[in-house]
Amino acid sequence: MKVVVVAESFLPHMNGVTNSVLKVLAHLRRRGDDVTVIAPADSFLESNPLAEHPPQQPQLCSGFPVVRVPSIPLPDYPKVRVAAGFVMRIRHLLEQLQPDVVHVASPFVLGWRAIQAADALGLPTVSIYQTEVPTYAARYRVPRAEELMWQHVERMHNASTLTLVPSSFCKTQLRERGIHRLKTWRRGVDLELFSPERRSAQLRTRIAPNGEKLIGFVGRLAAEKQIEDLAVLDTMPGTRLVIIGTGPEQKMLRRKLPNAYFAGFQSGDGLGSHVASLDVFVHPGEAETFCQTIQEAFAAAVPVVAVGRGGPLDLVDPGRTGWLYQPGDLEGMRAAVEHLITDDDARSRAAAEAHQEVQGRTWEAICNQLIGHYARAVDVNDRLQANRARQYITSNWASRALLPGTN
Repeated sequence: MKVVVVAESFLPHMNGVTNSVLKVLAHLRRRGDDVTVIAPADSFLESNPLAEHPPQQPQLCSGFPVVRVPSIPLPDYPKVRVAAGFVMRIRHLLEQLQPDVVHVASPFVLGWRAIQAADALGLPTVSIYQTEVPTYAARYRVPRAEELMWQHVERMHNASTLTLVPSSFCKTQLRERGIHRLKTWRRGVDLELFSPERRSAQLRTRIAPNGEKLIGFVGRLAAEKQIEDLAVLDTMPGTRLVIIGTGPEQKMLRRKLPNAYFAGFQSGDGLGSHVASLDVFVHPGEAETFCQTIQEAFAAAVPVVAVGRGGPLDLVDPGRTGWLYQPGDLEGMRAAVEHLITDDDARSRAAAEAHQEVQGRTWEAICNQLIGHYARAVDVNDRLQANRARQYITSNWASRALLPGTN
């Protein structure tokens, strides 16, 4: 197939959206598909051909060309960039590329332009609902914007040929907002990178020289992750918090979690070792559409305690692979963690069940499902275009019939 992938977020900024796009690109490369990526530029030079020293060669990712469009950094989080520009530029790119399908990763600004441009050209779009942006509004102290953002989400996804959601929570959430043509597409997990075999006694000794049990979190240190909620665990006897990741909240979190070990950004083997060396994984964020880090903890045989909202509802089987607690019930979170930390048998059983739970959830299997969704989108789009043509012909015939002197 010929595919255009429009990424709302992309390298060098690593997050869940970027990671999923990279896995999809690797799969499409193995299949031999023809792919072009459209993504926000990471700097002025990247997207401005009139700049004094523009890039000499087009960027490549997985062997595919990456077309950068102008972007501006978010004021409070400069590593995240928002695409600027107009629908017409994206339309011109799509006209030149003539893809079979447009894959829109976590659309909001650039993705919305791509959906509009593709719709104008009659091209099918597969939009990936991956980020619950409207709920971020309250976390970033602009609660009045939440409903406006939801209206924008409704426009984008109802204009898409198909919307892929990662969890049953999201499917219900979007359906209740009046969004149609929803299909479920979950995420894969790298079973080689995340494995109990990567557990490191040396790393554990460095982090916890007195033999403390390790309670960990992995992710961006940002407001929507609610990492400050882990303060109820920071003084738990015989334990130490491990915070893996970087982000704008890091300084504040170091003050609120004075006993925690901050491991910084980890990737590759380092990330695999850090996750496998934990005793319990905790995720407090209530705005997770899926929560990939839970699957990664499971693959490393680490039981999970997570808030009972969003993606974790599908992933964590309470009492078997870990525990869920009600949003806001931080004492419930602490009690669940304490149970797993103090009961070695319960923790061992949950670890074994968690590891077994994700076997078979490879990225290859998940991406093969995505190819099926691409084909389905092409079929749906053909029907939608045919209906539009019939409506146009009918409307045109009716208007001509009403004019005097016409046949």
